[in-house]
Parts: sequence; structure tokens; C-alpha cells
Amino acid sequence: MRTLTCCVTLVAAVAMPVRAQYAPVTIHAAKMLDGKGGVINDALITVQGDKITKVTSAQGAGATYELGSVTLLPGLIDAHDHLTWYFNRKNRFHSGDDGDTPAQSMLAAAGNAYTTLMAGVTTAQSPGSAADKDLREFIALGQIPGPRLLTSLEPLSERSGTPEQLRELVKQRKQQGADLIKIFASASIRDGGKQTMTQEQLDAACGEAKAQGLRSMVHAHSAESMTAAVNAGCTQIEHGVFATDEVLALMAQHGTYFDPQCGLVFHNYLDNRAKYEGIGNYNEAGFSSMERALPMAANVVRRASKTRGLKMVFGTDAVAGAHGRNAEELTCRVKDGGQSASDAIISATSLNAQAMGLGDEIGSIAPGLQADIIAVRGDPSANITALGKVVFVMKGGVVYKNSR
Repeated sequence: MRTLTCCVTLVAAVAMPVRAQYAPVTIHAAKMLDGKGGVINDALITVQGDKITKVTSAQGAGATYELGSVTLLPGLIDAHDHLTWYFNRKNRFHSGDDGDTPAQSMLAAAGNAYTTLMAGVTTAQSPGSAADKDLREFIALGQIPGPRLLTSLEPLSERSGTPEQLRELVKQRKQQGADLIKIFASASIRDGGKQTMTQEQLDAACGEAKAQGLRSMVHAHSAESMTAAVNAGCTQIEHGVFATDEVLALMAQHGTYFDPQCGLVFHNYLDNRAKYEGIGNYNEAGFSSMERALPMAANVVRRASKTRGLKMVFGTDAVAGAHGRNAEELTCRVKDGGQSASDAIISATSLNAQAMGLGDEIGSIAPGLQADIIAVRGDPSANITALGKVVFVMKGGVVYKNSR
């Protein structure tokens, strides 16, 4: 055993520097958006190992990856993506009691992760499933291709207990390996979106998350639940279909991140109605609520875009049927919600990285950051739909797609 340990240690010592000594590779394209509003024409990016080492404007003759007329930009970051949600072999939403085995469910999640990566999403935050932990680990190990994954594990709600019990659950989630805490402060939009958690419960959950060094992400549709979450010091609020101008201004004042959904999640449910209908609150009333929410959601994005100082990040809330369609949400934000294309791109790159506490690692193209680089046909700063035409995907210096 002693000899084996020595051998393993020797192999590790020899193997670890190899990646750092990889020959540099270069990527050249007609244009680059750096994720923070900067633009470089005739861009040449140098990558060594998993990091960007140099960004310049040059002709790029002899570049490792000559991509021509495409536009380079940082890998997209989706702040809210349910990668473990899928349609089962009966073409119905997997609700947990349909007979699928854990292995079958994880295979489906791995497929969703691959599809999402191929769509240019190199980092995703999946709030609300214990299965995310294994998915996160196997992606990190390089066993399966997928976005870099962050997860809250199981979420908390008003049914999770007293304020003291919520504090203990937050500590437990941290011990279990959660990257953040997911909290339900309101009912689903299908059930009206009213506030469900008390101020005391929110104070305890978000306060303990902060004490433990964790971010808190709060599901809240009503203005009342959003206000309670802001006053509790929660990090980020999701959805907010019934947001008022007052609560939008309050979020800006407190520096609370806001992640509204413009339309993808609602359109996806309505387009796949037969696959969801009859499961839980996916009923006639629920689908009618989502139809009514569509214009309201776009209006919230429009008003949020005009709220001075509000940090509006990007998350799709992608569920079964929506994986790989992430860019459609950005198109909705620009075309229906009135957000500028530049701001939409920043929200899905550097601003999301900042919100996740990863701004010095991902979210922009700059020396020293992770080599998460994608290329799209066209210029998304001029036509946001170009984000749906991903032809090149590099994550952490590894090329997963090159169909240029």
C-alpha cells in the first residue's frame, strides 16, 4: 500500500504541470464582444491551459482556430436553469413517480447539460434539486460535457419550519455542498403568486445564508413578497411578474439583483401543454395564468430596464422542453421587453458572473479569466437573434463545438 501511495503521488506530481504547459492556442474572428460593453474588431485571443492569456487586435494569420466573420463573446451564464427537468419516455414531464430509475433521470439530466452547453451556455445555476450535486461533480470532473454548474440543492419554503429551523436548514445545505440557498417566498404563478413566507422566516433564511457566506435566491411573484425579500437582505429575486415600480426602485436602492423572465418559460409550458397537463397545478387555471402572464412579464422587463441602478441579471427558468433554447429569452428581452442588446448580453455574461461572486473568474474575455469563449454567426449587439446561432464553444480551454 505504501508503494502504491508513492506511485499515485508521483503520477499526480507529474500530471498536474502538464496542463499548465499545454502549448498556447489562438482564436481569431472578425469581431469580439468582451462581456462588459467593449468591442474589438479583428480579435485574436490567446489561451493556454484553461485561461485566457492575451486579447488583442491582429490579423491572426495561422491562428489555431480561424473563425472568420463570426462574433466572439464570453460563454453565456444562465442564472436559473433546471437541468434535471425532462420529458420521460412516455413523452410526459417526469414528476418523480412515473417509474423512471435514478439512473434514467441522471442520463436525461446529462443530455440536458450537453444540449445547454452546445447552445453556448458555459455556466448555469440550477436551483432546487438534490440531483444537481452529482451532475455538478461529474461535469467538473470532465466525465460528461455540460456547463459549469452551481446549485442550491433542495429549496426552502414556508413549510420548512420556524425561523430557527430555517437557520438550521441553511447550515445543513452548506454542509451538504450547496453553492447558494433557494427560497420560495410566494406561490407559483399558476396559483396566483401570493406571498407565502413571513417576514420573520425570510429574515432568518436570508440572514443565515449571509452569515454562512452563501447567496440567497428568492422565488417571488407578488410585490409584497418581493418587498419582504429585499427587506430581509436576500441577494437575488426571481420572476417578479407582479412587480411594481416601487419595488423595482427598492431593489435598485438595496443593490438586490433581479432576474425576471420575459417569455421562454411561459411559451415552453404552453407549447408543451399536453406533456404537463394534469400533473400538480398544471391544469386549466394554471395554463390560463401563464397565458395572462406573458404580456405582464415583458412589461416588467421593460420597466426594470428603465429603473435607474437596478441590476437585472439573466436567467431562463428553463424546464423540460426549454433546454438549449436559452437565447430565446434574451431575444424576448430585447424585442418584447425593450432592453438594449448590449445590456442583455452584459446581463448574461459579466453581470451574472458578478452576481454569482465569480466576476474574477468568468463572464468576460480578459487575460487571467477562464477560457469560456463562444462564437455566433452575425453580431448579437446589432441583432440579438444571432445568439441562437452558436458555431463554436470553448469552456475552460476545452473546445466542445466547432461547426464554423
